[in-house]
Amino acid sequence: MKKTVLLLAATMLSSVSFATVRLPNIFGDNMVLQRDKPIPVWGWADKNEKITVQFNGQTKTVKADKNGQWKVLLNPEKAGGPYNLSVKGQNDITLHDILMGDVWICSGQSNMEFHVNDVLNADKEKAASANPEIRHFYLPKEIATTPKTDVKPSAWLAASPENTGDFTAVGYFFARALNEQLHVPIGLIHTSWGGTMVETWISREGLADNPAFSDLMKNTPVLNLDSFATVAKNKVAKQIASLQGSLPDAATAASWSAADANDQSWKKMKVPGVWEQQQLPDFDGEVWFRYHFNIADADAGKPAELSLGAIDDNEVTYINGTRIGTTNGYNIPRQYTIPAGVLKAGDNVIAVKIQDTGGGGGFTGEPEEVFVNTGGHKQSLAGNWAFRISAVQAGNGSSVGPNSYPSLLYNAMINPVIPFAIKGAIWYQGESNADRAYQYRTAFPLLINDWRRLWKQGDFPFYFVQLASFNSANGNSKNGSKWAELREAQTLSLQVPNTGMAVITDIGEPKDIHPRNKQDVGKRLAATALHNTYGQNNVYSGPVYQSMQTNGNKVSISFTHIGGGLTVKDKYGYIRGFEVAGADQQFHYAKAYVDGDKVVVYTDEVSSPVAVRFGWADDNLEDNLFNKEGFPAAPFRTDNWKSITQDKKYTVQ
Repeated sequence: MKKTVLLLAATMLSSVSFATVRLPNIFGDNMVLQRDKPIPVWGWADKNEKITVQFNGQTKTVKADKNGQWKVLLNPEKAGGPYNLSVKGQNDITLHDILMGDVWICSGQSNMEFHVNDVLNADKEKAASANPEIRHFYLPKEIATTPKTDVKPSAWLAASPENTGDFTAVGYFFARALNEQLHVPIGLIHTSWGGTMVETWISREGLADNPAFSDLMKNTPVLNLDSFATVAKNKVAKQIASLQGSLPDAATAASWSAADANDQSWKKMKVPGVWEQQQLPDFDGEVWFRYHFNIADADAGKPAELSLGAIDDNEVTYINGTRIGTTNGYNIPRQYTIPAGVLKAGDNVIAVKIQDTGGGGGFTGEPEEVFVNTGGHKQSLAGNWAFRISAVQAGNGSSVGPNSYPSLLYNAMINPVIPFAIKGAIWYQGESNADRAYQYRTAFPLLINDWRRLWKQGDFPFYFVQLASFNSANGNSKNGSKWAELREAQTLSLQVPNTGMAVITDIGEPKDIHPRNKQDVGKRLAATALHNTYGQNNVYSGPVYQSMQTNGNKVSISFTHIGGGLTVKDKYGYIRGFEVAGADQQFHYAKAYVDGDKVVVYTDEVSSPVAVRFGWADDNLEDNLFNKEGFPAAPFRTDNWKSITQDKKYTVQ
């Protein structure tokens, strides 16, 4: 009898423990809920457990289903607050300081991930950022091979000098501009991951149902992470074996900083250059680089300046065995002072240990940024460096990354926040899809429609950023430009209803894929939202190509979105960025001038023009056609000649 009572008591305790009502981690103190829409609230409890949800005078009850899942829809609420949200079952949950406002998803790759800490005038921006009506939720990075139901724990934080530095910069400046105009709270759900492709953000069903990806998905099995990790681990092991045989022990790797370390048998890699685009595709981990250079007798022993450009992600640098410096961060140029007495006459050795935590990897700057300067004598260090792998990414020993398989980020970082009520989404991504820019014409609209289908909140606004100017590979009309083709694919995506694009070719940085002026990016996205979503009568776009008319050797280009009129940002009135080609498909730089609401383009080298291009280059920072409201003209081409990425398709390794 005693045993039976004890067993019954234990069973009851177990049942109570299991029955704890729980909300998804996206719900928390200080959150913003979407105004003027039904408000989904959901979570988990014991099967058939009665749940009561109370919010601002509303009370809704529901029973958990046989799997312990439950959901209620609260009635729409106007902007306001703060309110409390109470959820009661066999336990009670109360969330405090909740505002009703507009919630925007902020997603993409590193330029969306880019923090306020790193923008122009960051200290000034943070100091002036206190605003309890702007709130930010960061989704911790995670991948999954099947859709997850929750995200890792995080928190809603209000904009303040202490918090804002870690916000998505594009999202924050977007929210700030909206809040200034609308005077309603703005919530940001930040879910991004640097270096990621669009396909990892699309659901498996979305890919499988699209003709461009359906055959691929039929042959792509659903794997769990353990088996997937085994496959990837074997792949990395073969990669290491082919390059160097095996990994070193810790003591051996540490010895590679020494001047007399033997690197004669090491493989060589071009520096600067992203290692994933060279001998180490899909590799995340730790790699040592070594390079020998000579110092003249007159410069021996003198202090010197060392520049290595940007490095992805973290690095420690040694010269002749002496540690010179260390920096963490993928977008920070490495510039160090070499102390007196380190450099010696004749042969010197620089050793750099680089840790990459995902995507890219290695020296990412320009050749002219890699040098040593001794007494005004600048010596280039760009060239073929010896390299050797010392470790695979800690905690990820299989090199499984977000791009390793389709849908990994949709599963882990989008699905868990559906069906949280939202106003819309902003998106900054595309750099990692430039090699397959033509297919982006299909993949990006697919993502937009896939999210809308799954969220079941209609064709919510989806606004995105066109790629900035950046000299990715010296691409232009002569040798082809993947970045220009990706921008074209983004422009074509405007055919999807309720979308908008911020053109930022004028605020890029030719040598930095992560331009620091995120203020104007956010403002331009906000201008689009204010016009298209909130009905304000503001100009929100620069000139967009409409049509062309040929008269002799001159072509007249018409535009939409000219605002108050076309203007040129050049004190002499010269328009830069236009090219003209004849039937031979050879483009020539063209002269151009504004003629009312049109631009007339011509060159003496083409007597019978058939095509015009504008801004068709990786780095198109010199383009200077705007409307009078300051929005730049979008790059375009009038031809449909075969692109250099047209035959490149998404594959799963």
